[in-house]
Amino acid sequence: MSDDRRPEVLRYVLVASLARLRVALGFVVGVLVLVIAQPTGRSLLVGMSIAAFGEAIRIWAAGHLRKSREVTVSGPYRWCPHPLYVGSSVMGVGLAIASASVLVAVLIAIYLVATLTAAIKSEEAFLRRTFGDSYDLYRQGVAAQRRERSDASRRGFSVEQAMANREYRAVAGLGIAMLLLLWKATYNGLFWRAAGT
Repeated sequence: MSDDRRPEVLRYVLVASLARLRVALGFVVGVLVLVIAQPTGRSLLVGMSIAAFGEAIRIWAAGHLRKSREVTVSGPYRWCPHPLYVGSSVMGVGLAIASASVLVAVLIAIYLVATLTAAIKSEEAFLRRTFGDSYDLYRQGVAAQRRERSDASRRGFSVEQAMANREYRAVAGLGIAMLLLLWKATYNGLFWRAAGT
């Protein structure tokens, strides 16, 4: 391998590794978030409402996505190439607000920027290899009018498709995060009341 290609290869390895490890890294970040978080009743109410909205975006997208079988153009994919990641980002904002900690917000932002950027690059490379010009036309919006008239763009939301895409795991993860932050807010409140402050 020539020296001029080395940075390109290293960048590819880093992107592929981050994309592949994003769920495992998410658990590590999640533990750190729970340790650092200082949730209050108000921060939980606002943050979890925003996070639930982000999950709703993900469910909507998952109910339209047919992974590795097509360039999906229905549902939120009509307007956005990566609605699952938009939903994840909104969930991250909600969790940061629920945690009521600037440090948590920074940690979540670093995690999301690093892993979602890597996932998007990796996914787009796969889609270009698999679908070629169809994906490029979708991204450029050149075929927008054709998509508007196609059956694929009018396909409805499918709960079965969302389940096949295992979106229930993200729902469960968000539910667990909510419960843990609620537990921490309750625990912190009891601790401080018992301390007399």
